[in-house]
Amino acid sequence: MNTIVLPPDYHSHSLLCKHAEGRPIDYARAARAAGLTEMACTEHVPVPEPFDPEHRMDFEEFSVYLDWVDEARSVEGIDVLLGIEADYYDGCEHFLSAWLPEQDFDYVLGSVHYNGYDRDQQHALTGVFDPNDIEGCWTEYFRRIRLLADSGLYDAAAHLDLPKKFGARPAPDYMESLVKPALDHLARANMAMEINTSGWIHDVREQYPSLQILTWARERDIPITFGSDSHVPQRMGADFGRATRLAAEAGYTERAEFRKRKRTMVPLIAVPDSTKESAE
Repeated sequence: MNTIVLPPDYHSHSLLCKHAEGRPIDYARAARAAGLTEMACTEHVPVPEPFDPEHRMDFEEFSVYLDWVDEARSVEGIDVLLGIEADYYDGCEHFLSAWLPEQDFDYVLGSVHYNGYDRDQQHALTGVFDPNDIEGCWTEYFRRIRLLADSGLYDAAAHLDLPKKFGARPAPDYMESLVKPALDHLARANMAMEINTSGWIHDVREQYPSLQILTWARERDIPITFGSDSHVPQRMGADFGRATRLAAEAGYTERAEFRKRKRTMVPLIAVPDSTKESAE
């Protein structure tokens, strides 16, 4: 058993999203073994239109998700929060603004996975990365991050600089011109932002967001959470030691915790590296 107590892992998935393994109880057990005392289940939100159905649960499975989260709460020594990862896309506000408040969520994680969605053509999605138009992809992505923040629907932003996933990014000055206004919108919305450790197993080999973006976020007093974005149980809490030290390097002394969508700030402890290696 790992004796190091890590920050809560506020980003995990299950087989309900159709591209992950295991049930929440498997993630709770793995999280406890890794030294965590708290985690959030954040399955991809079901939506009433054909927006990326291959990567989210169906509506009839939402009750199963709730039952599985309750099952995970039977694991001793770890608090399991009910969360959701809700994509921002054009028109999502019509559904999410009514549906999210009806649920008993502890934490709503907002994300952008696509730069475009065409309702007239089922499954017509535009990704956030195009090697032939790097500046255009980043510009459109951060326009959507600003809209995500302005919607008032979310508690925190996920993997903020996701377009770098495959290693390509615009020139530093151009990126700064996109990122800083987006962070201003997050700050005005009183949102948090996660440090997502899954980037260390992606092509970019860097956490989301970069240290520079973390520093800009700290200058704006944007709170942070930590998320492994686990799609397999053994990644719970992966690389959190490194992530906490990175947060401290950016100037953070506190981190955010959530209950019933209410935020509490607690001291940040820069813990040593976990002995657990990153795993796919």
